[in-house]
Amino acid sequence: MNTTIVVNPSTEDIQEIRNGLIEHNSPYLKELRRYDIANFRHIENGKKKAGVTGEIWGNWLLVHFLWVDKSEKGQGLGSAILLELEQYAKEQGCHSCLLDTFSFQARPFYEKLGYSHVMTMDDFPVETKKFFLVKAL
Repeated sequence: MNTTIVVNPSTEDIQEIRNGLIEHNSPYLKELRRYDIANFRHIENGKKKAGVTGEIWGNWLLVHFLWVDKSEKGQGLGSAILLELEQYAKEQGCHSCLLDTFSFQARPFYEKLGYSHVMTMDDFPVETKKFFLVKAL
């Protein structure tokens, strides 16, 4: 049996490995709900000025990305869209939320919204820290 290191593997290669892991995990995570979710704010022409994306996985909301256009920062838009997404998740039966942020990003912002720091990865990916935060919904 040979092994091969592949730089920039194809989407199909990655999906094949992911499918194998999903098959292995299935007996332990039967019928676990998992779906993508997002909340956006637009201006009149439909252009997004802010958004938060993530997924509902079991009884957790996992936040992947939160962005606010620089012209809209400081006006409470980020807080509003995140809190709306949390409320939706809570209505769907989620009890907690998990997110991460880099040391040059928004840890104080999330802590102000009730998130608690649970883990730090130092020098990730290089010379910065990555913080993981959770919040009970």
